[in-house]
Amino acid sequence: MGSSPGTGSPREAKSRAVTDATSVRVAAPAKVNLFLRVLAKEESGYHQLETLYAAVDLCDEILLHRTERGVSIEVVGPSVGPDEENLAYRAAGALLEAAGSPAGVHVHLTKNIPVGAGLGGGSSDAGATLRALNTLLGEPCSPATLLQIAGGLGADVPFFASGAGTALAWGRGERLMPIPRAPHLSVLLALPSLQIATGEAYERLANPKNITPTTLVLSALCRPETLAELAVNDFEVSVFERHPELGKLREALNAAGALTARLSGSGAALFGLFHDRAAAQHARASLSTSWTEVRFVVTETLASQPEPTSVSVNP
Repeated sequence: MGSSPGTGSPREAKSRAVTDATSVRVAAPAKVNLFLRVLAKEESGYHQLETLYAAVDLCDEILLHRTERGVSIEVVGPSVGPDEENLAYRAAGALLEAAGSPAGVHVHLTKNIPVGAGLGGGSSDAGATLRALNTLLGEPCSPATLLQIAGGLGADVPFFASGAGTALAWGRGERLMPIPRAPHLSVLLALPSLQIATGEAYERLANPKNITPTTLVLSALCRPETLAELAVNDFEVSVFERHPELGKLREALNAAGALTARLSGSGAALFGLFHDRAAAQHARASLSTSWTEVRFVVTETLASQPEPTSVSVNP
């Protein structure tokens, strides 16, 4: 049965509703690397990676307002440098250019994810901004185009632009395979005040011993115990040599009952995996008394990343 005259299809109606919106809100989640292997170094200087991303429910908050032209940004929370270098700012500009849109956008970003922790905060802001701005503009860009734009912004950005909760990634992060049946896990984040610059971590990385990706059985990634066995992070050796307290913190997480504990990304955050939230909360209470300078946060893995939603908000 056709649509009534003047109403259009439900898809067209949705597109009009989104396009007419003046503001879109989205939560940008942190990630942990359930495993991370650094493979061969390219002639360009970039390292090939193999990693398993998992998004968790510690999130930055992004609110986009439609403007007449250009990109502007306001950041609430820790400083992340000049506006022009902010990944959310760059993502907004890149999408407007790719879409050929004459519109502008103001990005209001509230930072909750620690900076320089290996939790992907800046990359998540970029990926979430791509998805939210695409929603605000009426979805002019396909998911494949969003991933292409994301790949030009950084290694972790394609994962966040995909919206997946858990995904395998290779190369510079642009080759993704979502894992829809990944187990739900409670994750205890250990957040020291230390910051580690990603570029410095790569410079100090030992020559990779790995040349090719691991052969993985995908069904194994659906079992927490197997994930614990696979967990590895090639940054740990060099990072723990420079910051031995982080190695001791990982040992403490294991001793507190974690299925496994690892550095996330290039650090300095660590995480422990637990069967349930009660076990993670018990570990947090225990560790907080002996590691008073470290912030511990209980989080959960996400089945998928939060979707952008249209809101009625005045800038």
